[in-house]
Amino acid sequence: MALRVLLTDTNRWPAPARLAIGLAKAGCHVSAVCPRHDHPLLKTSVVRQSFTYSGLRPLDSLVAAIDAVRPDIIIPSDDGGVRHLHELYAQVCRQGAAGSVIANLIERSLGAPASYPIVSSRYDLLGVAREEGIRVPDTSQVRTVEALNALQAGEKFPWVLKVDGTFGGRGVRVAQTPEIARESFLQITRLFSMKGVFKRLILNNDPFWVRPWWNRFRPAVIVQSYIDGRPANCAVACWEGKVLAGLGVEVVSAEGLTGPAIIVRVVDNPEMMIAAERIARRLGLSGFFGLDFMIENESGAAYLIEMNPRCTPLCHLQLGKGRDMIGALCAQLSGQPFRETPPVTQNDLIAYFPQARSCKSELLQSCFLDIPVEEPELVQALLRPQPNRGLLSRLASKSHDFAKGAKTKSAG
Repeated sequence: MALRVLLTDTNRWPAPARLAIGLAKAGCHVSAVCPRHDHPLLKTSVVRQSFTYSGLRPLDSLVAAIDAVRPDIIIPSDDGGVRHLHELYAQVCRQGAAGSVIANLIERSLGAPASYPIVSSRYDLLGVAREEGIRVPDTSQVRTVEALNALQAGEKFPWVLKVDGTFGGRGVRVAQTPEIARESFLQITRLFSMKGVFKRLILNNDPFWVRPWWNRFRPAVIVQSYIDGRPANCAVACWEGKVLAGLGVEVVSAEGLTGPAIIVRVVDNPEMMIAAERIARRLGLSGFFGLDFMIENESGAAYLIEMNPRCTPLCHLQLGKGRDMIGALCAQLSGQPFRETPPVTQNDLIAYFPQARSCKSELLQSCFLDIPVEEPELVQALLRPQPNRGLLSRLASKSHDFAKGAKTKSAG
């Protein structure tokens, strides 16, 4: 009997669609909970059932999908979805025996419940990593400008400021001076202000920030010492604390200093993989997760800077035994022997799609272009301008184009 997989995503990134394709090739029945507006998952031919992910009632959305699909595992694709599963777990546990089916499913999917608050907190996660002997930058947690100012006596600049509950570089700032640090702190905490939330709701058609704001969610900010180096990351599939397969890369090209990777190079870095094994074992994790590092230029040492407690853009890449996370997890879930498949490429340079379309690097000519050619509708959807723009944003763009055209016509 085919494994039933339920993917969840509150954003519109291509990674969950790529994972869905890989899972379907492995023989899984894939369903999805996601926003209805032009989500990449809905542009694939492999998603058998789809359910609307409500920004205001996300737990109800998850329960409805779980009741309909009866999945063997839930795989979250973003930090918001992870947070919702943690909230749902707490909710159904309060129901006693009536909530045991969903509680057991979430435990099966994510691992030990004691890990849930840790993986959602950058500061707590790095504390656990330090206890496990993993190299991490000096890190402090701050909640106020006053606390930020108090760090200046003991921490040298530059600093890296990060706010919990964000991803893709959205809540990360590098500060060279105290003045920039204060302004950066205000910027990233403003993301969760009423003005910031409603800006995302109206301009970006993103309702998922309304509920945390309404519930007075106040994310923590961490300040890390800056590591002079190059970014790297790894992703693994694990089960009950044991790593089944994994893959490490160094970032060759990215969207800005703190943005998502565009081109990566596959590397064999034992330090990164040992860190993943220790984190998985300590927290009793199941499913997919990723770790972000900085490789120090002078020493080559890998510093763990944060964790992504869900699937990442690496997870769908099947690069042979030990590096095939989809195949390893499916074998574990089904109880069947691992079915080895040929690596999708022997090239160690990989360009993510569609991110690479904006890359000007000559390296693109020598990269494996990770394009899902078997899904032409998905390819076309990903090549179009970002679909998560709200009504006012689209109207503003049209007004700008109209004004520009009128000005050109007048000048002529």
